[in-house]
Amino acid sequence: MLNSIIYGSRFFALILILILILLLLLVIDGNASEGSRPSAIPIGVVLDTNSPMGSMADLCMKMAVSDFYAKHPNYTTRLQLHTRNADTLLHANFAAVELLKHEEVQGVIGPPGSTEETFFAELGQTVHVPIISFASGSSAVSYTDNRYFLRTTPDDAVQAQALAAVCKGFRWSEFAVLYEDTDYGSQFVSLLNKAFQGVDIALAYMVAIPNSANDTHILKELNKLPTKQTRVFLVHVNPSLGYRLFPLAKKAGVMSEGYAWIITNSLSVFMNSMDSATHDSMEGVVGIRPYLSRSKDLESFRERWKRNVALNSSAGSIMELNAYGLLAYDAVTALAIAVEKINSSILNGTEKTNLSISTFGPQLLNKLSSTRFRGLSGDFQLVDGKLKASAFEIFNVIGSGERSVGFWTPDRGIVRDLSATYSTSADELKSIMWPGDSHARPKGWDIPTNGKLRVGIPWKHGFVEFVDAINDPAKSHVQASGFSIDIFFATLKALPFSINYEFHIYNDTRDINWSYDDMLHKIPEEFDMVVGDTTNWAPRAEIVDFSLPYSESGVILVVKNKKPFDMWIFVKPLSGDLWLAIIVACILMGIVLLVLERRVAITGTDSMRERRDKSGMVYWSPLAVLAFPERNMVSNSWSFVVLVFWLFMAFILMQSYTANLSAILTVDQLKFAFSDNYYVGCQDGSFMKKFLTDQLHISASRLRSYASAEQYHKAMNLGSKNGGIDAIFDEIPYMKIFLSKYDSQYKMVGPTYRTGGFGFAFPKGSPLAAHFSKAILDVTQGPNMTAIEQANFGPGYSSQDPLSSTISQGTSSLSFHEFAGLFVIIGSVTVLALFCSETPIGRKLTHKTRQFLHACFHFKTSTLVNPVEDASSVAGGEDFHESVQNNVISSPSPQHGEVEMHEVGLTDAQNLGAIIDSNGESNS
Repeated sequence: MLNSIIYGSRFFALILILILILLLLLVIDGNASEGSRPSAIPIGVVLDTNSPMGSMADLCMKMAVSDFYAKHPNYTTRLQLHTRNADTLLHANFAAVELLKHEEVQGVIGPPGSTEETFFAELGQTVHVPIISFASGSSAVSYTDNRYFLRTTPDDAVQAQALAAVCKGFRWSEFAVLYEDTDYGSQFVSLLNKAFQGVDIALAYMVAIPNSANDTHILKELNKLPTKQTRVFLVHVNPSLGYRLFPLAKKAGVMSEGYAWIITNSLSVFMNSMDSATHDSMEGVVGIRPYLSRSKDLESFRERWKRNVALNSSAGSIMELNAYGLLAYDAVTALAIAVEKINSSILNGTEKTNLSISTFGPQLLNKLSSTRFRGLSGDFQLVDGKLKASAFEIFNVIGSGERSVGFWTPDRGIVRDLSATYSTSADELKSIMWPGDSHARPKGWDIPTNGKLRVGIPWKHGFVEFVDAINDPAKSHVQASGFSIDIFFATLKALPFSINYEFHIYNDTRDINWSYDDMLHKIPEEFDMVVGDTTNWAPRAEIVDFSLPYSESGVILVVKNKKPFDMWIFVKPLSGDLWLAIIVACILMGIVLLVLERRVAITGTDSMRERRDKSGMVYWSPLAVLAFPERNMVSNSWSFVVLVFWLFMAFILMQSYTANLSAILTVDQLKFAFSDNYYVGCQDGSFMKKFLTDQLHISASRLRSYASAEQYHKAMNLGSKNGGIDAIFDEIPYMKIFLSKYDSQYKMVGPTYRTGGFGFAFPKGSPLAAHFSKAILDVTQGPNMTAIEQANFGPGYSSQDPLSSTISQGTSSLSFHEFAGLFVIIGSVTVLALFCSETPIGRKLTHKTRQFLHACFHFKTSTLVNPVEDASSVAGGEDFHESVQNNVISSPSPQHGEVEMHEVGLTDAQNLGAIIDSNGESNS
């Protein structure tokens, strides 16, 4: 009994000890578990959870936290999301402050819209807490000034570059943009305009649509689209507005063939959330959106997403999963990765009632900026507070679905496939079905479908030869005629398409203060183009586009034609120094001839010598025979040479004198110069006033404007002293008409100042400018141009006539300098004649020269008489010489003053040279 009691006591004690040991182990394990519990990092989330977009993003972020820590159960940190509902701007701002004060969040995901960004960014910068936006593609917040504001969505500036590349690839020259009338919409349009300007595509016009606009207002704006030339429309609106826009566009008839519609990321990522009717109305639309590469993780997430939505009965009207949900998922994943890299012990315990600067936030910002991973939406990497640019998908809406047709990447541009290593053209994209079930790419513009191209023409007070417009109330249309109008009609026939137009008169009130610049500023609000005598001038080219010119270009000065005729006009062709040089030359020539002829008178000559010399002159100088039919005028051969050269110089002087005198009698000799009291005329409404003041620096007080050629003529007759003008500055086409009426009274003088000539004006970037330019070339270079000119300006007019024939360059008296060469030649010949005739050395040199020439002549003559007989083979050379001497017939000795004559046998060639030598000696 005692033993059993003792045994029972021991057993009880053992049980008690075991229980105490177990309790001790539980306490130890509890303390260990308490020490290893992960640290909670509070993160604030500000969303409109009542909206489909907000509820979708909220679910994605919760799944991100669950998925991340399921994959990393050993992490020592845990994100703790504190979600606040904010359906208005005020609620969002209050929610952010409340989260920072009371929940001590170390980061905020939001804001839900672009309007809250500025406040959120300044709040984060103040307390050093990162603010992360997963839905804002662009922001007015500067990253340099607000480094705590991060955007984990593709940048809209990159998207704008992709859109510009696509439109450039389709060879469209202009586009119109329809956008939501918010700050975010305006910011995106600014980025679009900058990107499109970089590829020379013009923004034709913009249509801002308020979010609160009803269907009637939207339809009214859409009905205006066919009245414009542009047929490319880029849409940047939120989903709620976009879902209403396209059914109304189809109703307005602008979803038909010839139109092109492009949607941006703001609408294209929500394609899977729209109903079938809206989707069908968008058939043919081309869209662009961030490319989501397929992966097992993404497909797994989509399946779990659908299950969670089905199980979550409180989800309400949740939106279908799209890129923004995936971006929110990746943003939370990036935060979870970043906080794990930070020592959680530095979390500061600030008072919950006051905002204080976080010490954890700067490190979180630093780790986020360096975090890189492959997320569901693609590669995650922040560069300058923005998600690094990645590829965009180009898709085409067809039927009830979409078809990917290509891609755009920042480094390669447009590519058909992402595996391509080089860029391709838009033509190499997959086939696209455009609105109206058309496979032909829209050309991007068309004639307005209201049936009338509004053509503006000026009403002119004068020079109606170019444009003459009459508003005919009986026929309810404008009648127009003139050179510019005829050119317009001719170009219409040369265009590759037909145009239905109607004329609209500018300045129909006939205000004398109208101007061409004011008319051009009415493009495109009142006119689709302007036809008239409108000059292509550089300042105007900044507001409109001009076609190629169809007229002559240039500005010229016209003055009165005052001819300086007087009784001594016959003296003016030659200057005084030239007259003096001629007189001195005549006197010296007479003295030289007197000297040369004096020697001949002393030595004397006979008639036989005169006949022989005259025969030689006929061979080398027929001009001498014509000039001196009387051989007895001079007897010395050198006198004859001097007279020939003098005659040559006199002939040139006479011809020059005659030509210059004719120029003086027919060409305006006025050397125009502005006096102190001058006034210059220019045309009403033209750019000439600004041209003269800016380019030629003529005071505006010296300018007087006139409307017609008749007014110009009257003012020129009055002169500046009598309230008129002394000169006219105007364009060449006007002045040619003016001169054709008053040709004998006025002349164009001075240089021609460059202008662009007359052309047709169009809105900036209008494709019609290129087509009309091509047609104008066909007309101006065609056979009908002269007929058009003469029909308006009169017979004989032609723009092909050289302008130099109508512009006076002025003539002046001919001076001695122009003829110095002639005087040098005649002087040199005269000196040579005196030297050879009057000096022993000259006479001896002349004698030797004659002997040399005679010997050459003797050699040639001998060769011609016996070409095959060699001189060394002739036997009895002396006998031959004697026989020649026997053939010489002697004559009586010459009397005083006569020359001895010799008759030479025709076969005696050798004796001929000897006779010539003897005569040469007698002459010397």
